[in-house]
Amino acid sequence: MKTIKKISVKNKKADGAKPVVYAAILAGGIGSRFWPLSRETTPKQLLKVVGDESLLKLTIKRLNPLIPPDRVMIVTNARQAEIIRLHLSYEGHAMNPGYIVEPMGKNTAPAIGLAAMELYNKDPHAVMAVLPADHIIEDGGPFRRALKAAIACAEKGHLVTFGVVPAYPETGYGYIKAGTKAVEKIGGFGIRKVERFVEKPNIKKAKEYLRAGGYFWNSGIFVWKAARILEEIAKHLPDIYARLTEIRGGAEITGAYAAIEAVSIDHGILEKAEDVVVIPADFPWSDMGSWNSFAGVLPPDENGNIVKGRVVDIESSNSIILGCDRVVATIGLKDMILVDTPDATLVCPKDRAQEVKDVVSVLKKKGFAEHEIHRTVERPWGAYTLLEQGEGYKIKKILVKPGRRLSLQTHKGRSEHWVVISGGARVQRGEETVDVGVNQSTYIPRGVKHRLENAGTTPLEIIEVQNGEYVEEDDIVRFDDDFERD
Repeated sequence: MKTIKKISVKNKKADGAKPVVYAAILAGGIGSRFWPLSRETTPKQLLKVVGDESLLKLTIKRLNPLIPPDRVMIVTNARQAEIIRLHLSYEGHAMNPGYIVEPMGKNTAPAIGLAAMELYNKDPHAVMAVLPADHIIEDGGPFRRALKAAIACAEKGHLVTFGVVPAYPETGYGYIKAGTKAVEKIGGFGIRKVERFVEKPNIKKAKEYLRAGGYFWNSGIFVWKAARILEEIAKHLPDIYARLTEIRGGAEITGAYAAIEAVSIDHGILEKAEDVVVIPADFPWSDMGSWNSFAGVLPPDENGNIVKGRVVDIESSNSIILGCDRVVATIGLKDMILVDTPDATLVCPKDRAQEVKDVVSVLKKKGFAEHEIHRTVERPWGAYTLLEQGEGYKIKKILVKPGRRLSLQTHKGRSEHWVVISGGARVQRGEETVDVGVNQSTYIPRGVKHRLENAGTTPLEIIEVQNGEYVEEDDIVRFDDDFERD
Protein backbone atom coordinates (compact mmCIF):
# COMPACT_ATOMS: atom_id res chain seq x y z
CA MET A 1 0.00 0.00 0.00
CA LYS A 2 1.29 3.47 -0.85
CA THR A 3 1.69 5.66 2.22
CA ILE A 4 -0.54 8.61 2.90
CA LYS A 5 2.52 10.85 2.73
CA LYS A 6 2.05 10.70 -1.01
CA ILE A 7 -1.20 12.65 -0.48
CA SER A 8 -0.45 16.09 0.92
CA VAL A 9 -2.76 19.03 1.54
CA LYS A 10 -1.64 22.54 0.72
CA ASN A 11 -3.72 25.69 0.82
CA LYS A 12 -2.35 27.06 -2.43
CA LYS A 13 -0.35 25.94 -5.40
CA ALA A 14 3.36 26.58 -5.32
CA ASP A 15 2.96 29.40 -7.87
CA GLY A 16 0.28 31.07 -5.74
CA ALA A 17 -2.54 30.35 -8.21
CA LYS A 18 -5.94 29.36 -6.89
CA PRO A 19 -6.68 25.63 -6.98
CA VAL A 20 -8.79 24.42 -9.90
CA VAL A 21 -12.30 23.30 -8.92
CA TYR A 22 -13.89 20.16 -10.36
CA ALA A 23 -17.24 18.45 -9.80
CA ALA A 24 -17.98 14.77 -9.24
CA ILE A 25 -21.65 14.04 -9.96
CA LEU A 26 -22.88 10.76 -8.47
CA ALA A 27 -25.17 9.16 -11.05
CA GLY A 28 -25.14 5.40 -10.53
CA GLY A 29 -28.66 4.66 -9.33
CA ILE A 30 -31.90 4.18 -11.24
CA GLY A 31 -34.25 5.81 -8.72
CA SER A 32 -36.43 2.75 -8.24
CA ARG A 33 -38.78 4.69 -5.94
CA PHE A 34 -39.80 6.65 -9.05
CA TRP A 35 -41.05 3.66 -10.98
CA PRO A 36 -42.91 3.53 -13.37
CA LEU A 37 -41.32 6.71 -14.80
CA SER A 38 -37.82 5.64 -13.77
CA ARG A 39 -36.49 2.47 -15.42
CA GLU A 40 -33.04 0.93 -15.73
CA THR A 41 -32.63 2.39 -19.21
CA THR A 42 -34.21 5.71 -18.17
CA PRO A 43 -32.94 6.34 -14.63
CA LYS A 44 -34.34 9.10 -12.45
CA GLN A 45 -31.53 11.54 -13.23
CA LEU A 46 -32.57 11.50 -16.91
CA LEU A 47 -36.22 12.37 -16.20
CA LYS A 48 -37.60 15.80 -17.07
CA VAL A 49 -39.29 16.58 -13.76
CA VAL A 50 -39.17 20.38 -13.95
CA GLY A 51 -39.05 22.07 -17.35
CA ASP A 52 -37.73 20.57 -20.58
CA GLU A 53 -34.36 19.28 -19.42
CA SER A 54 -33.35 16.28 -17.36
CA LEU A 55 -32.30 16.50 -13.72
CA LEU A 56 -28.74 15.60 -14.74
CA LYS A 57 -28.50 18.33 -17.37
CA LEU A 58 -29.87 20.85 -14.89
CA THR A 59 -27.28 19.73 -12.33
CA ILE A 60 -24.43 20.25 -14.81
CA LYS A 61 -25.77 23.64 -15.97
CA ARG A 62 -26.28 24.81 -12.40
CA LEU A 63 -22.53 24.56 -11.76
CA ASN A 64 -21.55 26.81 -14.67
CA PRO A 65 -19.57 29.12 -14.75
CA LEU A 66 -17.94 28.21 -11.42
CA ILE A 67 -17.36 24.68 -12.71
CA PRO A 68 -17.75 24.40 -16.50
CA PRO A 69 -18.87 21.10 -18.09
CA ASP A 70 -15.33 20.15 -19.10
CA ARG A 71 -14.38 19.99 -15.40
CA VAL A 72 -17.34 17.77 -14.51
CA MET A 73 -16.96 14.02 -13.94
CA ILE A 74 -19.91 11.64 -13.91
CA VAL A 75 -19.38 8.80 -11.43
CA THR A 76 -21.53 5.86 -12.50
CA ASN A 77 -21.52 2.21 -13.57
CA ALA A 78 -20.69 0.85 -17.02
CA ARG A 79 -24.27 0.53 -18.27
CA GLN A 80 -25.38 3.92 -17.00
CA ALA A 81 -22.25 5.58 -18.42
CA GLU A 82 -23.27 4.69 -21.97
CA ILE A 83 -26.91 5.68 -21.38
CA ILE A 84 -25.82 9.02 -19.89
CA ARG A 85 -23.28 9.69 -22.64
CA LEU A 86 -25.93 9.21 -25.30
CA HIS A 87 -28.43 11.31 -23.32
CA LEU A 88 -26.00 14.22 -23.16
CA SER A 89 -25.32 13.94 -26.90
CA TYR A 90 -28.99 14.15 -27.97
CA GLU A 91 -28.76 17.89 -28.56
CA GLY A 92 -25.19 18.13 -29.79
CA HIS A 93 -22.00 17.96 -27.77
CA ALA A 94 -22.28 21.11 -25.65
CA MET A 95 -21.93 18.92 -22.55
CA ASN A 96 -18.95 16.62 -22.70
CA PRO A 97 -18.08 15.61 -19.12
CA GLY A 98 -15.60 12.96 -18.11
CA TYR A 99 -16.68 9.60 -16.74
CA ILE A 100 -15.48 7.52 -13.81
CA VAL A 101 -16.94 4.05 -14.15
CA GLU A 102 -17.41 1.84 -11.11
CA PRO A 103 -17.42 -1.90 -11.85
CA MET A 104 -20.17 -2.27 -9.23
CA GLY A 105 -22.03 -0.07 -6.76
CA LYS A 106 -20.32 0.22 -3.37
CA ASN A 107 -22.15 3.22 -1.86
CA THR A 108 -20.83 6.77 -1.75
CA ALA A 109 -17.50 6.52 0.13
CA PRO A 110 -15.75 4.31 -2.47
CA ALA A 111 -17.34 6.24 -5.35
CA ILE A 112 -16.12 9.57 -3.96
CA GLY A 113 -12.73 8.04 -3.15
CA LEU A 114 -12.36 6.79 -6.72
CA ALA A 115 -13.20 10.27 -8.05
CA ALA A 116 -10.83 11.94 -5.58
CA MET A 117 -8.00 9.61 -6.57
CA GLU A 118 -8.62 10.37 -10.25
CA LEU A 119 -8.57 14.10 -9.57
CA TYR A 120 -5.49 13.91 -7.36
CA ASN A 121 -3.62 12.11 -10.13
CA LYS A 122 -4.64 14.89 -12.52
CA ASP A 123 -4.07 17.78 -10.13
CA PRO A 124 -2.77 17.28 -6.55
CA HIS A 125 -4.21 20.68 -5.58
CA ALA A 126 -7.70 20.06 -6.96
CA VAL A 127 -10.81 21.08 -5.05
CA MET A 128 -13.84 18.90 -5.73
CA ALA A 129 -17.55 19.47 -5.30
CA VAL A 130 -19.58 16.27 -4.87
CA LEU A 131 -23.23 16.37 -5.92
CA PRO A 132 -26.03 13.89 -6.55
CA ALA A 133 -27.32 13.91 -10.13
CA ASP A 134 -31.02 14.02 -9.29
CA HIS A 135 -31.64 16.93 -6.92
CA ILE A 136 -33.83 19.90 -7.74
CA ILE A 137 -32.58 23.42 -7.00
CA GLU A 138 -34.76 25.72 -9.04
CA ASP A 139 -32.78 28.96 -8.62
CA GLY A 140 -29.13 28.43 -9.52
CA GLY A 141 -27.99 31.88 -8.37
CA PRO A 142 -28.25 31.31 -4.58
CA PHE A 143 -26.77 27.83 -5.06
CA ARG A 144 -23.71 29.22 -6.85
CA ARG A 145 -23.21 31.88 -4.18
CA ALA A 146 -23.20 29.16 -1.51
CA LEU A 147 -20.94 26.99 -3.67
CA LYS A 148 -18.45 29.83 -4.13
CA ALA A 149 -18.27 30.30 -0.36
CA ALA A 150 -17.93 26.53 0.17
CA ILE A 151 -15.03 26.42 -2.32
CA ALA A 152 -13.22 29.21 -0.48
CA CYS A 153 -13.74 27.34 2.79
CA ALA A 154 -12.50 24.06 1.30
CA GLU A 155 -9.35 25.78 0.04
CA LYS A 156 -8.50 26.37 3.71
CA GLY A 157 -8.64 22.62 4.36
CA HIS A 158 -12.17 22.21 5.72
CA LEU A 159 -14.53 19.40 4.76
CA VAL A 160 -17.64 21.35 3.77
CA THR A 161 -21.23 20.05 3.73
CA PHE A 162 -24.32 21.87 2.51
CA GLY A 163 -27.03 22.02 5.14
CA VAL A 164 -30.39 23.15 3.75
CA VAL A 165 -32.34 25.44 6.06
CA PRO A 166 -35.47 23.36 6.86
CA ALA A 167 -38.79 24.79 5.71
CA TYR A 168 -40.93 22.27 7.61
CA PRO A 169 -40.47 19.19 9.86
CA GLU A 170 -39.43 16.66 7.19
CA THR A 171 -39.03 13.00 8.24
CA GLY A 172 -37.56 11.81 4.95
CA TYR A 173 -34.19 13.58 5.30
CA GLY A 174 -31.24 13.14 7.61
CA TYR A 175 -30.26 16.23 9.63
CA ILE A 176 -27.04 18.04 10.52
CA LYS A 177 -26.68 19.61 13.98
CA ALA A 178 -24.45 22.67 13.74
CA GLY A 179 -22.57 24.59 16.40
CA THR A 180 -23.81 28.01 17.45
CA LYS A 181 -20.75 30.04 16.41
CA ALA A 182 -19.36 30.53 12.93
CA VAL A 183 -15.84 29.18 12.40
CA GLU A 184 -15.57 31.02 9.08
CA LYS A 185 -17.42 33.96 7.56
CA ILE A 186 -17.17 33.90 3.79
CA GLY A 187 -19.32 35.65 1.20
CA GLY A 188 -22.01 36.53 3.72
CA PHE A 189 -22.26 32.95 5.02
CA GLY A 190 -21.58 32.02 8.62
CA ILE A 191 -20.00 28.58 8.27
CA ARG A 192 -20.36 26.46 11.40
CA LYS A 193 -18.73 23.36 12.79
CA VAL A 194 -20.79 20.17 12.51
CA GLU A 195 -21.60 18.77 15.95
CA ARG A 196 -23.24 15.58 14.70
CA PHE A 197 -25.19 13.93 11.91
CA VAL A 198 -28.72 12.77 12.75
CA GLU A 199 -30.62 9.92 11.08
CA LYS A 200 -34.08 10.50 9.59
CA PRO A 201 -36.29 11.43 12.57
CA ASN A 202 -39.91 10.71 13.37
CA ILE A 203 -42.33 13.63 13.11
CA LYS A 204 -42.05 14.48 16.82
CA LYS A 205 -38.27 14.75 16.63
CA ALA A 206 -38.40 16.69 13.37
CA LYS A 207 -40.65 19.29 14.99
CA GLU A 208 -38.26 19.50 17.95
CA TYR A 209 -35.33 20.14 15.59
CA LEU A 210 -37.24 22.93 13.87
CA ARG A 211 -38.12 24.60 17.18
CA ALA A 212 -34.61 24.27 18.58
CA GLY A 213 -32.86 25.75 15.55
CA GLY A 214 -29.34 24.88 14.45
CA TYR A 215 -30.52 21.78 12.58
CA PHE A 216 -30.27 21.53 8.80
CA TRP A 217 -31.36 19.00 6.21
CA ASN A 218 -28.42 16.92 5.05
CA SER A 219 -28.30 17.67 1.32
CA GLY A 220 -25.59 15.20 0.34
CA ILE A 221 -23.62 18.02 -1.34
CA PHE A 222 -19.98 18.37 -0.27
CA VAL A 223 -16.90 20.40 -1.17
CA TRP A 224 -13.28 19.59 -0.21
CA LYS A 225 -9.79 19.16 -1.56
CA ALA A 226 -9.27 15.83 -3.26
CA ALA A 227 -6.11 15.32 -1.18
CA ARG A 228 -7.95 16.19 2.01
CA ILE A 229 -10.73 13.61 1.59
CA LEU A 230 -8.14 10.98 0.62
CA GLU A 231 -6.32 11.64 3.88
CA GLU A 232 -9.55 11.04 5.78
CA ILE A 233 -10.28 7.84 3.83
CA ALA A 234 -6.78 6.59 4.64
CA LYS A 235 -7.34 7.36 8.32
CA HIS A 236 -10.87 6.06 8.83
CA LEU A 237 -11.30 3.53 5.99
CA PRO A 238 -7.77 2.15 5.48
CA ASP A 239 -8.91 -0.99 3.65
CA ILE A 240 -10.80 1.09 1.09
CA TYR A 241 -7.82 3.41 0.74
CA ALA A 242 -5.53 0.43 0.13
CA ARG A 243 -7.75 -0.78 -2.72
CA LEU A 244 -7.94 2.71 -4.21
CA THR A 245 -4.16 3.03 -4.21
CA GLU A 246 -3.92 -0.36 -5.91
CA ILE A 247 -6.18 0.99 -8.65
CA ARG A 248 -4.14 4.19 -8.78
CA GLY A 249 -1.02 2.07 -9.20
CA GLY A 250 -2.49 0.28 -12.22
CA ALA A 251 -4.22 -2.73 -10.66
CA GLU A 252 -7.19 -4.24 -12.49
CA ILE A 253 -10.14 -2.22 -11.21
CA THR A 254 -12.83 -4.92 -11.11
CA GLY A 255 -10.94 -7.23 -8.77
CA ALA A 256 -9.73 -4.43 -6.51
CA TYR A 257 -13.16 -2.84 -6.35
CA ALA A 258 -14.96 -6.12 -5.64
CA ALA A 259 -13.05 -6.38 -2.34
CA ILE A 260 -14.10 -2.88 -1.22
CA GLU A 261 -16.62 -2.55 1.60
CA ALA A 262 -19.87 -0.74 0.73
CA VAL A 263 -20.13 2.27 3.05
CA SER A 264 -21.56 5.78 2.83
CA ILE A 265 -19.38 8.87 3.05
CA ASP A 266 -21.48 10.07 6.01
CA HIS A 267 -20.98 6.96 8.16
CA GLY A 268 -17.49 6.14 6.93
CA ILE A 269 -15.89 9.58 7.12
CA LEU A 270 -17.95 12.60 8.09
CA GLU A 271 -19.25 11.25 11.40
CA LYS A 272 -15.63 10.59 12.44
CA ALA A 273 -13.59 13.43 10.93
CA GLU A 274 -12.61 16.43 13.05
CA ASP A 275 -12.84 19.37 10.68
CA VAL A 276 -16.30 19.04 9.15
CA VAL A 277 -18.24 22.28 8.69
CA VAL A 278 -21.69 23.11 7.34
CA ILE A 279 -22.69 26.05 5.16
CA PRO A 280 -26.34 27.05 5.68
CA ALA A 281 -27.96 26.83 2.24
CA ASP A 282 -31.14 28.87 2.18
CA PHE A 283 -32.58 28.00 -1.23
CA PRO A 284 -35.46 25.77 -2.40
CA TRP A 285 -34.12 22.22 -2.60
CA SER A 286 -35.46 18.68 -2.96
CA ASP A 287 -33.59 15.39 -3.16
CA MET A 288 -36.49 13.82 -5.13
CA GLY A 289 -36.28 10.74 -2.94
CA SER A 290 -39.79 9.43 -3.66
CA TRP A 291 -43.07 10.40 -5.29
CA ASN A 292 -43.94 12.46 -2.23
CA SER A 293 -41.10 14.83 -3.20
CA PHE A 294 -43.32 16.19 -5.97
CA ALA A 295 -45.19 18.13 -3.30
CA GLY A 296 -42.14 20.36 -2.91
CA VAL A 297 -41.52 21.09 -6.59
CA LEU A 298 -44.92 21.24 -8.30
CA PRO A 299 -47.72 23.55 -7.13
CA PRO A 300 -50.85 21.84 -5.74
CA ASP A 301 -54.35 22.83 -6.76
CA GLU A 302 -56.99 24.18 -4.38
CA ASN A 303 -57.65 20.67 -3.06
CA GLY A 304 -53.99 19.91 -2.38
CA ASN A 305 -53.65 17.69 -5.46
CA ILE A 306 -50.67 17.66 -7.80
CA VAL A 307 -52.13 16.88 -11.20
CA LYS A 308 -50.25 16.53 -14.48
CA GLY A 309 -51.27 15.08 -17.85
CA ARG A 310 -54.69 14.10 -19.22
CA VAL A 311 -56.48 13.79 -15.89
CA VAL A 312 -60.17 14.16 -15.02
CA ASP A 313 -60.67 14.30 -11.26
CA ILE A 314 -63.73 14.57 -9.06
CA GLU A 315 -63.36 15.46 -5.37
CA SER A 316 -59.91 14.00 -4.69
CA SER A 317 -57.63 15.64 -2.12
CA ASN A 318 -53.95 15.72 -1.17
CA SER A 319 -53.11 13.27 -3.94
CA ILE A 320 -50.52 13.03 -6.70
CA ILE A 321 -52.10 12.12 -10.05
CA LEU A 322 -49.83 11.96 -13.09
CA GLY A 323 -51.33 10.93 -16.41
CA CYS A 324 -49.78 10.28 -19.79
CA ASP A 325 -51.30 9.93 -23.28
CA ARG A 326 -54.57 8.27 -22.27
CA VAL A 327 -57.16 9.85 -20.01
CA VAL A 328 -56.92 9.04 -16.30
CA ALA A 329 -60.16 9.53 -14.33
CA THR A 330 -60.14 9.64 -10.52
CA ILE A 331 -62.95 10.03 -7.98
CA GLY A 332 -62.58 10.74 -4.28
CA LEU A 333 -58.92 9.82 -3.83
CA LYS A 334 -57.37 10.96 -0.56
CA ASP A 335 -53.64 10.95 0.19
CA MET A 336 -52.96 8.71 -2.80
CA ILE A 337 -50.37 8.42 -5.58
CA LEU A 338 -51.41 7.44 -9.10
CA VAL A 339 -48.81 7.45 -11.89
CA ASP A 340 -49.84 6.23 -15.33
CA THR A 341 -47.50 5.42 -18.23
CA PRO A 342 -48.24 3.67 -21.55
CA ASP A 343 -47.18 0.26 -20.21
CA ALA A 344 -47.49 0.42 -16.40
CA THR A 345 -49.55 2.12 -13.69
CA LEU A 346 -48.71 2.70 -10.03
CA VAL A 347 -51.38 3.20 -7.35
CA CYS A 348 -50.44 3.44 -3.66
CA PRO A 349 -51.07 5.49 -0.50
CA LYS A 350 -48.69 8.42 -0.07
CA ASP A 351 -47.45 7.07 3.25
CA ARG A 352 -46.16 3.94 1.49
CA ALA A 353 -44.28 5.74 -1.30
CA GLN A 354 -40.92 4.40 -0.08
CA GLU A 355 -42.11 0.86 -0.87
CA VAL A 356 -42.26 1.46 -4.61
CA LYS A 357 -38.70 0.13 -4.84
CA ASP A 358 -40.08 -3.23 -3.64
CA VAL A 359 -42.38 -3.34 -6.67
CA VAL A 360 -39.31 -3.05 -8.90
CA SER A 361 -37.70 -5.99 -7.11
CA VAL A 362 -40.81 -8.12 -7.71
CA LEU A 363 -40.90 -7.12 -11.39
CA LYS A 364 -37.30 -8.30 -11.76
CA LYS A 365 -38.03 -11.62 -10.08
CA LYS A 366 -41.02 -12.20 -12.35
CA GLY A 367 -38.98 -11.33 -15.45
CA PHE A 368 -41.23 -8.42 -16.43
CA ALA A 369 -39.47 -6.04 -18.84
CA GLU A 370 -41.29 -3.04 -17.35
CA HIS A 371 -38.64 -2.65 -14.65
CA GLU A 372 -36.03 -2.06 -17.34
CA ILE A 373 -37.41 -0.28 -20.36
CA HIS A 374 -40.22 2.06 -21.42
CA ARG A 375 -42.51 1.45 -24.35
CA THR A 376 -41.06 4.64 -25.90
CA VAL A 377 -37.26 4.67 -25.86
CA GLU A 378 -35.10 7.70 -26.61
CA ARG A 379 -32.16 7.30 -28.94
CA PRO A 380 -29.60 9.92 -29.98
CA TRP A 381 -31.13 9.93 -33.47
CA GLY A 382 -34.75 10.18 -32.21
CA ALA A 383 -36.96 7.57 -30.55
CA TYR A 384 -38.94 4.41 -31.09
CA THR A 385 -42.24 3.24 -29.61
CA LEU A 386 -43.13 -0.43 -29.27
CA LEU A 387 -46.65 -0.88 -30.64
CA GLU A 388 -47.02 -4.65 -30.47
CA GLN A 389 -44.92 -7.77 -30.01
CA GLY A 390 -45.64 -11.47 -30.34
CA GLU A 391 -44.02 -14.76 -31.24
CA GLY A 392 -41.66 -14.04 -34.13
CA TYR A 393 -42.66 -10.43 -34.74
CA LYS A 394 -42.42 -6.89 -33.36
CA ILE A 395 -44.05 -3.67 -34.59
CA LYS A 396 -42.53 -0.25 -33.85
CA LYS A 397 -43.13 3.37 -34.67
CA ILE A 398 -39.77 5.02 -35.32
CA LEU A 399 -39.07 8.77 -35.27
CA VAL A 400 -35.83 10.11 -36.76
CA LYS A 401 -34.91 13.75 -36.16
CA PRO A 402 -33.95 15.94 -39.14
CA GLY A 403 -30.32 15.44 -40.15
CA ARG A 404 -29.89 12.30 -38.03
CA ARG A 405 -29.31 8.71 -39.08
CA LEU A 406 -29.16 5.30 -37.45
CA SER A 407 -26.03 3.18 -37.49
CA LEU A 408 -25.00 1.10 -40.48
CA GLN A 409 -26.04 -2.33 -39.20
CA THR A 410 -27.23 -5.85 -39.81
CA HIS A 411 -29.49 -8.29 -37.96
CA LYS A 412 -28.93 -12.02 -37.67
CA GLY A 413 -32.37 -13.04 -36.45
CA ARG A 414 -34.86 -10.89 -38.33
CA SER A 415 -35.90 -9.06 -41.49
CA GLU A 416 -37.62 -5.64 -41.48
CA HIS A 417 -40.36 -3.90 -43.47
CA TRP A 418 -40.47 -0.08 -43.31
CA VAL A 419 -43.48 2.06 -44.26
CA VAL A 420 -43.01 5.85 -44.27
CA ILE A 421 -45.94 7.70 -42.67
CA SER A 422 -44.45 11.24 -42.58
CA GLY A 423 -41.32 12.92 -43.88
CA GLY A 424 -38.87 11.29 -46.24
CA ALA A 425 -36.42 8.44 -45.65
CA ARG A 426 -33.06 7.83 -47.25
CA VAL A 427 -32.35 4.11 -47.06
CA GLN A 428 -29.00 2.45 -47.63
CA ARG A 429 -29.61 -1.24 -48.36
CA GLY A 430 -26.60 -3.29 -49.36
CA GLU A 431 -24.86 -1.40 -52.17
CA GLU A 432 -27.88 0.75 -53.12
CA THR A 433 -29.28 3.96 -51.64
CA VAL A 434 -32.91 4.91 -52.28
CA ASP A 435 -35.28 7.68 -51.15
CA VAL A 436 -38.61 6.49 -49.75
CA GLY A 437 -41.56 8.91 -49.43
CA VAL A 438 -44.88 8.95 -47.61
CA ASN A 439 -47.02 5.86 -48.24
CA GLN A 440 -44.04 4.06 -49.76
CA SER A 441 -42.22 1.09 -48.26
CA THR A 442 -39.01 -0.88 -48.43
CA TYR A 443 -37.80 -4.31 -47.29
CA ILE A 444 -34.58 -5.13 -45.45
CA PRO A 445 -33.67 -8.84 -45.73
CA ARG A 446 -31.99 -10.58 -42.82
CA GLY A 447 -28.20 -10.15 -42.81
CA VAL A 448 -28.13 -7.23 -45.27
CA LYS A 449 -26.22 -4.09 -44.22
CA HIS A 450 -28.62 -1.16 -44.01
CA ARG A 451 -29.05 2.34 -42.68
CA LEU A 452 -32.04 4.67 -42.16
CA GLU A 453 -31.46 8.41 -42.53
CA ASN A 454 -33.57 11.55 -42.34
CA ALA A 455 -31.90 13.88 -44.82
CA GLY A 456 -34.82 16.32 -44.71
CA THR A 457 -35.81 19.24 -42.48
CA THR A 458 -38.93 17.70 -40.89
CA PRO A 459 -39.21 14.67 -38.60
CA LEU A 460 -39.30 11.26 -40.30
CA GLU A 461 -41.79 8.70 -38.97
CA ILE A 462 -41.96 5.11 -40.13
CA ILE A 463 -43.73 1.92 -39.07
CA GLU A 464 -41.29 -0.95 -38.79
CA VAL A 465 -42.44 -4.58 -38.83
CA GLN A 466 -39.80 -7.09 -37.74
CA ASN A 467 -40.13 -10.79 -38.53
CA GLY A 468 -37.87 -13.65 -37.47
CA GLU A 469 -37.02 -16.10 -34.75
CA TYR A 470 -35.29 -13.37 -32.67
CA VAL A 471 -36.54 -9.77 -32.53
CA GLU A 472 -34.88 -8.40 -29.38
CA GLU A 473 -32.90 -5.15 -29.25
CA ASP A 474 -29.48 -6.81 -28.84
CA ASP A 475 -29.63 -8.33 -32.33
CA ILE A 476 -27.65 -5.48 -33.85
CA VAL A 477 -24.17 -5.63 -35.41
CA ARG A 478 -22.96 -2.06 -35.99
CA PHE A 479 -20.38 -1.19 -38.66
CA ASP A 480 -20.49 2.60 -38.45
CA ASP A 481 -22.26 4.87 -35.95
CA ASP A 482 -22.38 8.66 -35.65
CA PHE A 483 -22.79 8.34 -31.87
CA GLU A 484 -19.84 5.99 -31.28
CA ARG A 485 -21.91 3.15 -29.89
CA ASP A 486 -20.43 -0.34 -29.86
